[in-house]
Amino acid sequence: MKRHGNLFPQILEWENLLLASRRAQKGKRFRDNVLEFNHQRERNLFQIQEELANKTYCPGDYKTFRIYDPKPRLISAAPYRDRIVHHALCNIIIPLIDRSFIADTYANRKEYGTHRALKRFVKFARSSRYILQCDIRKYFPSIDREILKTEIRRKIKCQDTLWLIELIIDRSNPQEEVIHYFPSDALLTPLLRLKGLPIGNLTSQFFANVYLDRFDHFIKEKLQAKKYLRYVDDFALFSDDREFLVDAREAIVDYLATLRLQLHPVKSQLFETEYGASFLGFRVLPDRIRVRNDNVRRGRSRLKQMQRDYAKGLLSLGEVMQRLRSWDAHLQHGDTYRLRRCIFDFHTFSCPLITDN
Repeated sequence: MKRHGNLFPQILEWENLLLASRRAQKGKRFRDNVLEFNHQRERNLFQIQEELANKTYCPGDYKTFRIYDPKPRLISAAPYRDRIVHHALCNIIIPLIDRSFIADTYANRKEYGTHRALKRFVKFARSSRYILQCDIRKYFPSIDREILKTEIRRKIKCQDTLWLIELIIDRSNPQEEVIHYFPSDALLTPLLRLKGLPIGNLTSQFFANVYLDRFDHFIKEKLQAKKYLRYVDDFALFSDDREFLVDAREAIVDYLATLRLQLHPVKSQLFETEYGASFLGFRVLPDRIRVRNDNVRRGRSRLKQMQRDYAKGLLSLGEVMQRLRSWDAHLQHGDTYRLRRCIFDFHTFSCPLITDN
């Protein structure tokens, strides 16, 4: 495996820091913290460049909040200047390390994403009799930081870049407490090992792929699973041979234990594809693709909120139309013509400006 070196000078380049600031502010240009930083952007970027060069850079404190839909999760937001550093780092290392990933891992990768993953899932499901669908229990809070650092060192040898990566990992804020015991653990081992990455970080999304990269290769090369895909911690194997998937599940449990991870006891199941499988908000059946009811419910709730915001003047007509087109395009990946007509005909936006459309 090739290890990449001499990366830190590229991270510190002015053009890279400027690009990082543009990417960090995307969709957030008019927030107070972004406006304050951009008021003296060049000066602030030079300060970040100097701190990194002198290794005096220290990440700030996270702001945390909880979301409960579709499930309870702790979201962490890094200070804006730290998000610029995250982008500057990822601008350089992602294109190099991404090459080592298998073709069928889809999360947080350029030109991949949910819709391409869904299309592949449908193809595998409709050409196989059985599916072993798995979900890793509390994935982000369970990521072992020392194991993650080891996996990253297998790919990067630039010591200065490793300093920055490990600083970002070590300064991650405490996540949801997860207590898992594995073979050879002592009583206090799960408490002594530092775990968890903040879900909101760009770096965390990338590191989550790095953490499971060798696992992906294990599935493809050691287990020789011809039909396998993964989206973050949700993955599936397909086969006409049920016994192959039974044996694969045992091997997967053993391998994940080396990463101090466990399968979700309820969401990990082996069943026949003819009964349908849920994936990324859709229900994939042999003859059609439906949207999951909870996704429809959340979509209706967002539409009602958009109606209220538009009526109060908080959203422009252009913003409303952009969001509606985006959701409509997402739904079109299923067999949803009648559903879309029902939803969009029911939710109207009363305003003279929209009558011409």
